[in-house]
Amino acid sequence: MNEPLVPFACRSASSRGRLHVEDESPTRSLFQRDRDRIIHSSAFRRLMHKTQVFVHHEGDYFRTRLTHSLEVAQIARSLARSLGLDEDLAEALALAHDLGHPPFGHAGEDALQACMEPFGGFDHNAQTLRTVTDIEKRYADFDGLNLTWETLEGVVKHNGPLLRSADDSQTELPEGLQRFRATWDLEMHTYASAEAQVAALSDDIAYNNHDLDDGLRAGLFKISDLESLPLVGEILKRVKSAHPDLTGRRLRHETIRRIITHMINDVLEETTSRIKQMNPQSPEDVRGASGVLVAFSKEQQANDKAVRSFLFENMYRHYRVNKMTANAREVVSDLFGLFLDEPEMMPKDWQQAHKAVETAAGPRVVCDYIAGMTDRFALLEHERLFKQGL
Repeated sequence: MNEPLVPFACRSASSRGRLHVEDESPTRSLFQRDRDRIIHSSAFRRLMHKTQVFVHHEGDYFRTRLTHSLEVAQIARSLARSLGLDEDLAEALALAHDLGHPPFGHAGEDALQACMEPFGGFDHNAQTLRTVTDIEKRYADFDGLNLTWETLEGVVKHNGPLLRSADDSQTELPEGLQRFRATWDLEMHTYASAEAQVAALSDDIAYNNHDLDDGLRAGLFKISDLESLPLVGEILKRVKSAHPDLTGRRLRHETIRRIITHMINDVLEETTSRIKQMNPQSPEDVRGASGVLVAFSKEQQANDKAVRSFLFENMYRHYRVNKMTANAREVVSDLFGLFLDEPEMMPKDWQQAHKAVETAAGPRVVCDYIAGMTDRFALLEHERLFKQGL
């Protein structure tokens, strides 16, 4: 195992440990073991059939949550290696970051939030934490995956602090984070580790570029429509100049890969500059800093915002996508209403989980069950329960 090179990297040997004490592996570091537990979890396997924009049957070449997570992990490892951080922790966080997403991407999340609004709401980061600390039931001595403090911290606050101070009211937190805070303090008023910040930026790099790629594949817009976008248009122009006969998927791929490379280099340059200014000497220095350490430059932040705006107008609001998301919201809402009124319609283990909690916690069990569904399973259940008769 290669020891991280920089003083502010998280070191497995200095981990704050696990909630449930257990013997550690003689051949793997704590963070490597966290990564492996995430990969072997049921929630991770289900990402294969969970989508971000397109429902699973739209086409075999569109990205799923699983392929996206793998792409994020590859970028995270590269960034962590270049910055002298712990690659295994960065990879574990990249692989775990989407575990709490329900079926049908943002449409499913919006529908669950609407259903759960009277019962504490729905937040995908809080759901990821519930998944890895409670819902996964694989081990004899504890529920969840018993991940290290550093991994749980990164899962919860990779996008930044969730509270203003240590004394801040926890009622501002999503319901699941409120409850876990009483069990183990993840210091939600601080920034996460540099490795978690790397995972968050890797998600941003992968997300926009891969949605551009999928949007082009789906024919929602043409590659010529990208010419006016800052950075994207410039890179597209350079590719066409260097390869005037390049067309189709080769032109698309060459452009997207160069954009990703540019964004990675931008993160490295900006973060190196911030390291010199902030001079962190420990992971605690990163957590207690007044701002984020791993970041895009201001110019790239503007480029990123322009791409998001383009995708919002030309992809996420496209009539084909809107039709899918409307159907997805209906499926989630119908299933939630049915299981809330008739929990005996859920599988036996979920029925038992529902019976084991107080009445007020029943909706959360229903939410957990639906959030774990794949697109395909949710559609089949809806078909079985609402269109074929009981």
